[in-house]
Amino acid sequence: MVYQIHSTHPQILLKIPINKPKLSNIHTKPQLQTRTTITSSSSPSISISTVNQENNPKQDIYSVKFKTLGACKLGISRYPDFEYNAQGGEGSGIGKKMVGVDFNGETSVDFDVKTLYIPPLTTATTKFLGLPLPPFLKIAIVPEIFRGIINLESDKVDLKFKAKFWFSMGSIYKAPPLLVETLLTSEESKGSLRSGIGERLDEQGRCKLVGVATVEPIDDFLMNSFLDLPTECLAILNATITFSKDEDFKLNS
Repeated sequence: MVYQIHSTHPQILLKIPINKPKLSNIHTKPQLQTRTTITSSSSPSISISTVNQENNPKQDIYSVKFKTLGACKLGISRYPDFEYNAQGGEGSGIGKKMVGVDFNGETSVDFDVKTLYIPPLTTATTKFLGLPLPPFLKIAIVPEIFRGIINLESDKVDLKFKAKFWFSMGSIYKAPPLLVETLLTSEESKGSLRSGIGERLDEQGRCKLVGVATVEPIDDFLMNSFLDLPTECLAILNATITFSKDEDFKLNS
């Protein structure tokens, strides 16, 4: 059946089909995703490929424990290092490692800074030139960031550490915080004034982490003058880092 449309050329007819062709239904499995590709040509072709979600990589999730040990050191400017016993510090975090993808053993680790505790420098934990700090002196450490990469194959550790150091003298004096940001590493950390060499994880999870940071001036004339800010500081931290894996932590990526 055709319709006739009259124009200035009555001999021309426009044929319009009134019956639409039926399209067959395409059924796909609920677990599969379809991807349609149309190639540009005089006769477009359609190809359908499937991706099985069950073969997607997964993540191994670890519980990570961090503990600080004794025989640590902290140094600032050109002063001799403080002998620092950090025994008793601890924290926990989560480690994530891709399964089925080659990352050479690298595992991302993020510690919960709300529960991370690092002992303060006090007369009980710290010595300077062989003598304990005076009882009224205290330097509290408040972490803000502690995360990075730990390689479970090479045992290399690289953790970004950011914290505020609060210096006080009893109730008489409390300075604004010194902001320290560095990379605590099991390798070498080197600045213009300070440097240190760390040690990688051993079979018991023990390691030595070192980091050099630049400390900027604060809004306190006394501290700026006494420490000669801006300057460098060095942290040498002995610690243990242990991983435990639970099947309940294995999640789909």
